Amino acid sequence: MDAIRVLIVDDEALVRHALRIFVEADPRTTVVGEAHDGLTALGIMQSANPDVILMDIQMPGTNGVEATEEIVSKYPGTIVLALTTFSSERHVVSMLRAGAAGYLVKDTEPQAMIQAIVDVHSGRSALSPQISRALVSAVQNPENRQLVKGQGLTKRELSIVRLLAKGMSNLEIGDELNLAETTVKANFGRIMAKWHVRDRVQVLIYATRIGAISLAEIFDETKPST
Repeated sequence: MDAIRVLIVDDEALVRHALRIFVEADPRTTVVGEAHDGLTALGIMQSANPDVILMDIQMPGTNGVEATEEIVSKYPGTIVLALTTFSSERHVVSMLRAGAAGYLVKDTEPQAMIQAIVDVHSGRSALSPQISRALVSAVQNPENRQLVKGQGLTKRELSIVRLLAKGMSNLEIGDELNLAETTVKANFGRIMAKWHVRDRVQVLIYATRIGAISLAEIFDETKPST
């Protein structure tokens, strides 16, 4: 299989250099270009032809949100993975609404970052655990608690959604629930079909909007998963 082509977009040269080292060190990924801002990234899109873009948010000129919106619109085959120091609700939601398929903070371990690149390239979403929490908080709507909890999900499917909101991967969810990773993937497929959503990020958003999960349930570590 060809290596995943990665474009690094960050206004700090030191960060770009470190990211290049991490990406080039893994045989599954390769760097095809660097840009110090969104406008430069847009200018080299055709020549670089990246599969995945590591996109910073706050940059001079065209920022990450603006660049992501334009790239997703003009190059629908390219996937944007936000990689930033900001994990606030405002930044998370802005990037995801712009079309980013994932959102990682910059203190993510190199191997976890590479796995996130592989995940989004394979059609999955990638969120740091603290990003999952910010996203849940941002879309939480107390008025929706009157809706039927779970909205058609089985007990197992609801448990999987709750563990997703903790930032767990398919493998980690499987370990927690004593399920094979393939079974977890199959369950996510059914959840997306039932809720008519396209990816794991949208599963999280929909779950919080209908009251299927809550911050208290997700982040109270003293309570066992159900």
